Amino acid sequence: MDAAFWNNRFAVPHFIYGETPNAFVAEMAAQIPAGPVLCLAEGEGRNAVHLTTLGHRVTAVDQSEAGLAKARRLAAARGVEIETVLADLGNFTIEPGEWSGIVATFAHLPPAIRRKVHAQVVLGLQPGGVFVLEAYTPAQLAFDTGGPKSPELLMTLARLRDELAGLELLIGREIEREVIEGNGHTGRGAVVQILARRHE
Repeated sequence: MDAAFWNNRFAVPHFIYGETPNAFVAEMAAQIPAGPVLCLAEGEGRNAVHLTTLGHRVTAVDQSEAGLAKARRLAAARGVEIETVLADLGNFTIEPGEWSGIVATFAHLPPAIRRKVHAQVVLGLQPGGVFVLEAYTPAQLAFDTGGPKSPELLMTLARLRDELAGLELLIGREIEREVIEGNGHTGRGAVVQILARRHE
């Protein structure tokens, strides 16, 4: 799933994953302290735009220019501005101590890159800052409702606990829920949800 894949996927007028934020991000938004927020693998911008409307200065990172163009369009339609950064997360550096919140929804990366990114997430949060993550678990392979088909790209709570060592897990759970996000994610899904905080 390289940039060409995502550019092709996002090169349609409608929003593949919808224009409203991920439900878990919307639920957890009040837990993010005031300050700048980084949205990883942000695609068409639904989370970034929502968090901007709540008063955060948001930077959206994605490898798809087509996705980020739609993110900017969605922001303009909502009367807000977001910063967009075109980058592959394998080559992107999260600046240490920079962010009050970092958000990643369905950012399914190869294991080596995922571990590198999550290590940077731990250091990238300001004291008291939080990381919000939702991703599909291997149990998602039993559903045909979205997500990668390769087991190595899926996440488990146990693995995330290890990769996010150094953060306090306020929420860490594997659940099944109805995921209704455009036509890209629609139906019953098996997900892991994380709300983790860097100590003050």
